[in-house]
Parts: sequence; structure tokens; C-alpha cells
Amino acid sequence: MSNLKSQIRVAILGYGNIGKAAEEAIKTAPDMELAGIYHHDDCLDKISNVKSQISNDERPVDVVLVCTPTREVQKFASVLAARGICTVDSFDIHGQIWNLREALDAVCTVNKSVSVISAGWDPGTDSMVRALFMAMAPKGLTYTNFGPGRSMGHTVAAKAIKGVKNALSMTIPLGTGIHRRMVYIELEEGAEFKTVEAAILADDYFAHDETHVIAVDSVDALNNVAHGVNLVRSGVSGETHNQRFEFNMEINNPALTGQIMVSAARAAFRMKARGEFGAKTMIELRPIDLLPGTIEQNVKALV
Repeated sequence: MSNLKSQIRVAILGYGNIGKAAEEAIKTAPDMELAGIYHHDDCLDKISNVKSQISNDERPVDVVLVCTPTREVQKFASVLAARGICTVDSFDIHGQIWNLREALDAVCTVNKSVSVISAGWDPGTDSMVRALFMAMAPKGLTYTNFGPGRSMGHTVAAKAIKGVKNALSMTIPLGTGIHRRMVYIELEEGAEFKTVEAAILADDYFAHDETHVIAVDSVDALNNVAHGVNLVRSGVSGETHNQRFEFNMEINNPALTGQIMVSAARAAFRMKARGEFGAKTMIELRPIDLLPGTIEQNVKALV
């Protein structure tokens, strides 16, 4: 382990499923120290210099993991980046990622900070796999098939709908990148199912897929955080056709998201140390920056 005072100081903002998983990942990282856990309503004025749990002196927070619902990410990340603090989030509305990148990039560039955005598994590491597949076969088609499993972003979006007491959104792959959303909801007392159903179907999270909304007595009786993905690309390398690549994983959704955010925090810290400021997606990172250890150690182990 490196000198204790050289540990990367990482704080967590938001303590839901992802925040709890990120805490576990920080505690197992050989080069990190948990600087604190903050809740939405009491956090921003407190995240600056906090007492080190290791050395007992007051030191700056290097990176904040923004583990809030996606639609709150920009608000919190902008404030932190303006203070020169690096951030990592798992923003997951694909069609809005570029807009978030532009907004945070402007703040980070002026204030010499780094924001790694959409650092989950999709978008995130799956994006990196898709990029690698495209480099291997520039012409072709890639299909991303999610699940079957619980989508955290879609579940949070459903819970936010007026009249919903609790919700679970399950993603069912139909093949060739097409999905069905099964949304199970407990209604608040007095809420009308048809009104709630219409609001869910109109939400941007659900408007682009076949979605079924089902009222149930207990969401907890159905809940399961398992998920997965199957990525398939068929394409052309040079002039050679019939190149086929496939990537599969079955995962605990929050655990993997939290781990990827922690690895991205390492990359953000290293980028800032090199004077590389701005907002970046996962496909813009150097893969070796995600790993603990030196460049020499990782090249010798992995190349």
C-alpha cells in the first residue's frame, strides 16, 4: 500500500443502493480512503475539507461520487466541479449524455476539475466494449440486449411519478436491441391507476420501449437487483466479412455500478494530476487509469 497521505480521498453523495455499493468498493481499494458519506439535503456546504479517517488531519476531498438519481446529477456535479472537486456519476439517460457533458465540461475547464459522467456499466463499460468492437470491425451492427433484470434508473423514474408508493421496473430483452419494460407499482391511497400509467408511459425513460404497467400489492415481494447484458457485433474487418464478437455478463446491478464509479474516480484523480480538465465519458478515458498500481505493473500483467 502507498503512503497513507497519498490515498485518494473519495466522498459519496447519496446513500441508496449505488452509494452503499460504492462504499464497499472504496473500502477494498488499495489506494483510496472514504472521506465521508453525505445526504442530498445536508451535503454541499460540508464537502470540502474533512478530517482524514486514516491520518486524523484535515485534507481536501479529491473526488465525489454523485450517487443521486440521474435527474439530480447535473445540479450537484456542477456545484462541486465549480469548487475544483472532481466528480463521478452514473447518469443513464442516453439521449441526454452529450448535453450533460457539454454543461459540465464548461464548469470543469474553468475551475480545473474533472467530471467523469455516465460511469456505470451501460452507459459506461458497455460503451467501451462497443467502441472496441467497432475498432475490430468498423462496418457492421452491434446489438445491446439488457436483462432480464431490474433497471435502477427506470425504477427510480417510476417511483418519482405522482401516485406511486413503490415501483420496480424490469427489463426483458426481445433480441436485436429491442426491450420490453415491465413496471410493477404500488399505488398511493386514492391514486388512479390509469392516470399513473399514462404518466409512466409518457416519461422519457419508458416512451421509447414497449412498456407494461402492472399494479401489485407488494413490490418488495418481487424485488431482485440481478441484471445482465449480451452485446453482439457482426461486421467486417478490412474486407473480410463474418466477423462476430460477443460479450456477456450476469451481475448484481448496484454492486457493479458502484465499483465502476470507484474505478472512474481513480481515473479522474489521475487526469487532474496531469492537468487534464473537463468532463469525459468512459470511452474517453485511458483504460489503464481505471486500475490501481503503476503503468509498469499493469502493462507487465495485462499486455
